Amino acid sequence: MLDLKRIRTETDRVREAIALKKTQADLDRYLILDEERRGLLVEAERLKHERNDVSEEIGRLKRAGKDAPDKVAAMKRVGEEIKALDARIAELESDLEKILAWIPNVPHPSVPRAADAAGNIVVRESGSIREFGFKPKPHWELAESLGLLDFERAGKIAGAGFLLFTGRGARLERALIRFMIESATHRGYTEVWAPHLVRRECLFGTGQLPKLEEDMYRVKDEDLFLNPTAEVPITNIYREEILDGERLPIYHVGYCASYRREAGAYGRDTRGMIRVHQFDKVELVKFVRPETSYDEHEKLLADAEAVLDALELPHRVVLLAAGDLSFAGAKCYDPETWAPGEGRWLEVSSCTNFEDFQARRAGIRFRPDRAAKAEYVHTMNASGLALPRTFATLLEYHQTERGSVRLPDALAPYWDGDREIGPV
Repeated sequence: MLDLKRIRTETDRVREAIALKKTQADLDRYLILDEERRGLLVEAERLKHERNDVSEEIGRLKRAGKDAPDKVAAMKRVGEEIKALDARIAELESDLEKILAWIPNVPHPSVPRAADAAGNIVVRESGSIREFGFKPKPHWELAESLGLLDFERAGKIAGAGFLLFTGRGARLERALIRFMIESATHRGYTEVWAPHLVRRECLFGTGQLPKLEEDMYRVKDEDLFLNPTAEVPITNIYREEILDGERLPIYHVGYCASYRREAGAYGRDTRGMIRVHQFDKVELVKFVRPETSYDEHEKLLADAEAVLDALELPHRVVLLAAGDLSFAGAKCYDPETWAPGEGRWLEVSSCTNFEDFQARRAGIRFRPDRAAKAEYVHTMNASGLALPRTFATLLEYHQTERGSVRLPDALAPYWDGDREIGPV
């Protein structure tokens, strides 16, 4: 959530963020209630101070053998006023918290002020797009002809939007996960293996709730949710903790299956493995000092890009416009790879800096030194990478005219056997 002082001092920027991100926050009502609350707090403190002073005076009079019935009666009335003020303040704070939960993060000044993805900017491209001497096939045709995925039987098990990897397909998925995790650990990330179920307060902390509840699978009897992204459990490792500043920055990498309802129709995205309800993902998460935040963000992006380079996949980096940012995001880059079988770019990662927005919601702080006041950390994460689209573009980009797929050298340590996957 946003710092309350920031809402008061940067009201125009907050109002712009609400409009661009299309959230349901009633900022005008928030400001009215906040002003009332602050006025009542001042009055309550004045009355409490008055009560303390008069109570001391009454005590002195009683010790001197004198009565003060008028003062006692007056303080009884003051006590009732204080009780009523405290009740109203509590009511206002509850209303303010409900509105605050819907106020999004403010985009960084470098983010394009556009209302949707049309305002996104390609900041760079890496690698040259391969020219094919034949018409490349889409990944779903390759996956079925090579016996890597069984879309029909996956539907029999769980319905539409789920994947069944078979044989070499299952091995390739596992190889990619291992490669991505070890790629990160070699860059200084500590591996974690997180639960697949997360509590409501964890989803609030990272900003998925309350906005995205309808997109998630919920275990109603226990009010637990299937993890929508490994960002949630990994970020919440340090929820409600004060970290030793000497530990920062903290880098974590973790694999976790992710689950999303993805309600609605998406046209051609319903084919193959582009948009599914359960998918594998390796997540990179950082906890850093505020002053190093945006340097760390650029390094995080480079770590995600390094995976694409190693897989010999050309890619581009897209800076998201404010209206295309997530609720909690302050700045986000999307690395995208080229899928020749479909003839389009596919997002395989989102590299997002949340500044202190998630940390405030989750209560994650640090002490710069032992004598210093605790401050909020900055959090950020990136997919390193999301598996379905990486798997899909790997098949499409490295396919041969014979209908086989050649695996890149980087996967050699994780793949036992011929690295050219031919038809079954």
